Amino acid sequence: MDTETISELLGGWEGYSIGTVGRRHVNGGDGDGPPEIWIELLPRRDRPRVCDGCGKPCDSIHDEQERWVKDLPILECSTHLLVHRVRVNCATCGPKVERLSWLEPYARVTKRLAHSVARLCKVTSVKHAADFYGLNWKTAKRIDKVYLQRELGPVDEASLAGIEVIAMDEFAIHKGQRYATVVIDPRTRRVLWVGRGHGREDVRPFFNLLGEAGRQRLRAVVMDMNGAYEAEVKAQCPQAQVVYDLFHVVAKYGHEVIDRVRVDEANRLRHDAPARQVIKGSRWLLLRNRDNIKREADRVRLDELLKANRRLMTAYVLKDDLKRLWDYRHTGYALMFWQAWYHRALRSRIDPLKRFARKLKSYLGGILAHCRWPLHTSVLEGINNKIKVIKRMAYGFRDDQYFFLKIRAAFPGDGR
Repeated sequence: MDTETISELLGGWEGYSIGTVGRRHVNGGDGDGPPEIWIELLPRRDRPRVCDGCGKPCDSIHDEQERWVKDLPILECSTHLLVHRVRVNCATCGPKVERLSWLEPYARVTKRLAHSVARLCKVTSVKHAADFYGLNWKTAKRIDKVYLQRELGPVDEASLAGIEVIAMDEFAIHKGQRYATVVIDPRTRRVLWVGRGHGREDVRPFFNLLGEAGRQRLRAVVMDMNGAYEAEVKAQCPQAQVVYDLFHVVAKYGHEVIDRVRVDEANRLRHDAPARQVIKGSRWLLLRNRDNIKREADRVRLDELLKANRRLMTAYVLKDDLKRLWDYRHTGYALMFWQAWYHRALRSRIDPLKRFARKLKSYLGGILAHCRWPLHTSVLEGINNKIKVIKRMAYGFRDDQYFFLKIRAAFPGDGR
């Protein structure tokens, strides 16, 4: 079998023939280290060459340069190529490397190895992908980033065309109250944009990318009760309706009402140590929905706790009733239900509950908007959980652009 046939079988290194071939162990002994194969690739003189800059054919060779390039393993051996890289004399571009189908102009890995690294990075961490192919972590990360940029493309007016409804939420990007904002299409579950920060100025670039036509096309924006998000939406898209999500309202109720009442009741019973301890240890039980409590012992414990403490019972029942507000599809009936709930909250004589009800009243428009736009950010909560997994796999990200590309790649949407 001639070397040209071997070259086609092993690598298909177009335009090159095999020269010297060698095999060794990394540690220099017999079988005491991982094996390596190195192959010398010599340029064939009988082939037409093309300038990598302008794509025009070139007959004249300027010079040759030796370059070590890593390729996919052959027979489980780490494979290194000594490529005699040709530079052509291009009439338009001057001295320029020739265009090759299997190697980028200045790359130290072949295209097929880069493609395999990028595929592996989709299912595992960059570190593991780099270790698997014997690459430097920075090299594997750079390969993955380039492939993600090519695959996803830029976020621009064209990529956001047709978007009429969006959902916005924040997630922790680092410790120390540092956040980023993620914007999705709740209907297709596609991440549209990710940016650092959660203030008005931080989310403004997204609306700039939408363009004038995109901003006018936007009809509804689902969010938590974030004043900065709402202010920017109203400034950029006054026709869009702000919709407040059930999940965040109930979460706020848990922190501002249930937690506060529980602490106040525990403090009131400070002279009754057993009763105080029961209430102090009931935080997660009170914050959970009764239907989600699987253990019968926990259900009995919750029932006994609520029977024994009227204030906790009132706060817990009004929490469950408040969630029913998001079941309505008629604004008039929803408003009637809200008014009844609001008056019950004010008559409860529970100060944290009364404060929460008065505060919630100012957000009533966004809550009632759910009747027309029955959307929620539960998809965003799932995305935020996946973001945490992505972050843990990489042990954190220092490159925001790469991190945000990973998030976009993880949620391309149902239509892709």
